[in-house]
Amino acid sequence: MIIEIDQGSGFCFGVTTAIEKAEETLKAGHQLSCLGDIVHNGMECERLRNMGLDTIGHDEFACLHDATVLLRAHGEPPATYEMARRNRINIIDATCPVVLALQKRIKKKYEMMDKEKGSIVIFGKNGHAEVLGLVGQTEGHAIVIEHAEDAKTLDFTRDIYLYSQTTKSLDEFHRIIQYCQEHIAPGATFQSFDTICRQVANRMPNICQFATRHDMILFVCGRKSSNGRVLYNACLEHNPNTYLIEGPEEIRSEWLCDIGSVGICGATSTPKWLMEKCRDRIQNIVG
Repeated sequence: MIIEIDQGSGFCFGVTTAIEKAEETLKAGHQLSCLGDIVHNGMECERLRNMGLDTIGHDEFACLHDATVLLRAHGEPPATYEMARRNRINIIDATCPVVLALQKRIKKKYEMMDKEKGSIVIFGKNGHAEVLGLVGQTEGHAIVIEHAEDAKTLDFTRDIYLYSQTTKSLDEFHRIIQYCQEHIAPGATFQSFDTICRQVANRMPNICQFATRHDMILFVCGRKSSNGRVLYNACLEHNPNTYLIEGPEEIRSEWLCDIGSVGICGATSTPKWLMEKCRDRIQNIVG
C-alpha cells in the first residue's frame, strides 16, 4: 500500500509562531497560561499541557493578577488588553500578523465611517476566537454572517463594508461580494476587502489535487477547526472516500480493504507529527 503525507498540510505560520513562543517560555521554566486552546487540535494541546501550559478561559483570565498569559494566533479584542493592563498581566502576544493587520483595518474603518449610515460586515463563524477579536474592534457593532445565504439578511439601503475571517473560503466570499453588488441600493456604498490569508487559501487547490491522487483520504484535524472544515469538505468533494479523523485511534481497519493508496492531509492546525502517527497506524494495520 502506498501512503503519502501531504507536504503542504500542517501548521500555518501563525500557529507555528504561537507554539514556538509557548515552548520557549515553558523551557525557560516560567509558568504560562494560554487564553483558549492554543490550536484547534486536542492532541497538540495535550502535548503542550504535558510541558506545563495551562489553558484558561476568559472568566479565569479576568481573575488573574501578576501572571503571564499567551494570546494565541487568533487574536483578541481590545477589552482583553485593557483587562491585562488593569490586572498587571504580562502578555505574550502571538496574534498572527495577518489577523493583526485585519484588526487594524477594521478598527480604522469603524472609526472613520458614518455609523448612522453604514455597517461593517464580517464573513466568519459566530463565536470563533478570531471573529470575536474582529468584532471587538467595532465596539461589538459589526454584523457577522456565516454563509453566502446570510447575505440576504443585510440592509442594502445602508453602506456596507465587507471583510472576512482570514481562514474562510475564498469562493464563498466572492459569492457574497457578487450578491451585495447586485443588491446594494442606489445611493448606498458597498466596499469589500479581501482579507483571507493566502497561505490558507492557496492550500485549497493543492489539497484538491492531492485528494484526486489516492483511493482514500484521511483528513486529520480537530473538529473545532474552522479552516479544517473548509479543507475537509474540499477533499470530500474531490474524493468521496474521505474520512475526517482527529487521531490515529479513529482509523478503522475496514476502511483499508482493497485500498491501493492512502493520502493523509490536514488543516493549518494539524501537526506533522500527528499525520505521521496516522501513517504508522495504517502500516501496523496492514502489516
